Amino acid sequence: MSCGCKTSGDSAHSCGPKKTANGCENVNTCGNSYKLSVFDWLSNINNPAPNRCDFVEVRFKNDRKSFYKNVNNIPLHIGSVITVESSPGHDVGVVSLTGELVKIQMKKKKFSEESALKIYRQANQKDLEVWQEARKKEDGVKLEARKIAQRLGLEMKVTDVEYQGDSSKITFYYTADNRVDFRQLIKDYAGAFRTKIDMKQIGFRQEAAKVGGIGSCGRELCCSTWLTDFRSVNTNVARYQQLSINPQKLAGQCGKLKCCLNYELDSYLDALSNFPSSSTTLETEKGKAFCIKIDVFKKKMWFAYVDSSIAWYDFDIDLVKKLISKNKRGEKTLPLEDLKQPETSSHTIDLIQENNVDRFEKKNRGNRNRNNQNKQNNQQQGQGHGQGQKRNRPERQDKSERSEKNENPNAQSANQPRPQKQHPQQKAPVEKAVNNSETDKKPQSNNPNKKKFKKKYPPKKDNNA
Repeated sequence: MSCGCKTSGDSAHSCGPKKTANGCENVNTCGNSYKLSVFDWLSNINNPAPNRCDFVEVRFKNDRKSFYKNVNNIPLHIGSVITVESSPGHDVGVVSLTGELVKIQMKKKKFSEESALKIYRQANQKDLEVWQEARKKEDGVKLEARKIAQRLGLEMKVTDVEYQGDSSKITFYYTADNRVDFRQLIKDYAGAFRTKIDMKQIGFRQEAAKVGGIGSCGRELCCSTWLTDFRSVNTNVARYQQLSINPQKLAGQCGKLKCCLNYELDSYLDALSNFPSSSTTLETEKGKAFCIKIDVFKKKMWFAYVDSSIAWYDFDIDLVKKLISKNKRGEKTLPLEDLKQPETSSHTIDLIQENNVDRFEKKNRGNRNRNNQNKQNNQQQGQGHGQGQKRNRPERQDKSERSEKNENPNAQSANQPRPQKQHPQQKAPVEKAVNNSETDKKPQSNNPNKKKFKKKYPPKKDNNA
C-alpha cells in the first residue's frame, strides 16, 4: 500500500490525473511529499543482502523530514505510507528515500543512528482515514489559532499547523521578532482544540520554505524546492557584484536578502582579485581623482576628479596599475583627459540581419523597379514602327516645360498675362504630330533618322486571303 492513490508504491510512483499542485485528492501529501527530494541514482542497482541499509528517510508535511530504522525488515519503496513511532502515540509519513543514500544524508545532517526511532508497519486503512480527517482540519485550526493570538494581543504570526498522524498532537509553527509569552495562549489553544499543543518558532526563511511561492525570476523558490541549508547573506555580497543597494530588488519573498546572491559570489571574488582596490586615488597634474565605478566583465575602472565629479573617464586595469606604481614613485600622472585614448569603433557585421526591419522590403523594391523598367521597355517596343524619335521629342519637350513651370510658379504667373507669339519653328513638331497618319503610311526608307524596330511576334500569314 502506498499513499492511498491506488499505486504500487515503487520508485516510479505516479498519481495520474488525481495528482494536483496541492497533492493527491485522497491523501493531499503525494505532491508535497516530493518537495526537496533527493535523486536516487542507485535505484536501479540491487544492494547485496548482508550490506542492506536498515534506515529510511520519511517525509511529513511540507519540508519536515526524519530518519527511522526499519526494525522488522518491511519491504519499503519510495512513496510507501508507513506508521512510525512518535511521542505520544504514532505518526504517519511517506518514504522519500531508501538504500545507501540514506546513510549519506544522515552523515550530512549529522543525525545519530542511536536517536533514530523505529517503524511500526505499513499504514493500514484505519491509519489513512484518521490521517486524512486530521489533514482536513488544519486550515480551520490555523485561522482559529490566529484569531486567538490576535485577541490576546501577541506579536506573532501562526504560519503553519500540522496534525500528528493519530490526531493526538498539534504543532503550531510561528514567526515572531521578539519573545512571546505563551502561558495564556497554550491554555486557550488546549481548551479550543482539545488536544496536546506544541509550539515551534521558525525563521522568516523557513516560513517561505514551508509556504512556497514564485520568485522574481519566475521560478519556484529555491528554499522550497532544492535548497536544504540556509547561508547568511549580507549587503557586502551585493557590493562585490556591483549591484545597487535597493531593498525592494534584493529582498525575496521572506523579506530578507535573496539566497541566490551567494551563487555567483565566488566568481566575482576571483575576478576582483586582479583589480586594484576600489578606494584607489590617482595624483594627476590637474588634481586628485578617485575611483567611482568598476566593471568586472569589461575589466575597466571609472575615475573622476574630486573637484568636478561630473565627467567620468574609464581605463583598463593594466593602465591603472601603471599609474598607481607611478604615484608610488612620487610622480604625478597626466590629466585624465590626456590619458583617455580615443575608442576605435569596431565595425560589426550582422550576418542574420535581425536588426533590419525592412530587409524584405528592399528586395521587393528592387524587383519592382526592375519589373517596371521591363514593362516600359516592352511597351515601347510594342508600339507602331512608324513612330520615331521626332514624335517623342514634343512629349519630352512638354515634360521639361512642365517641370520648369512647377519649379518656378512665380515665373509662370508673371508670364501668363503676356501673350507669346508662336514662332514658325515651334509649329513644325505640332504639325508633324497632327499628321501622324501620313507619316505612318510613308515607307521607313524615306526617313533615315528613324530607328528600325524588329517585330517580336510577326503576324501570321492568312492562307485563305
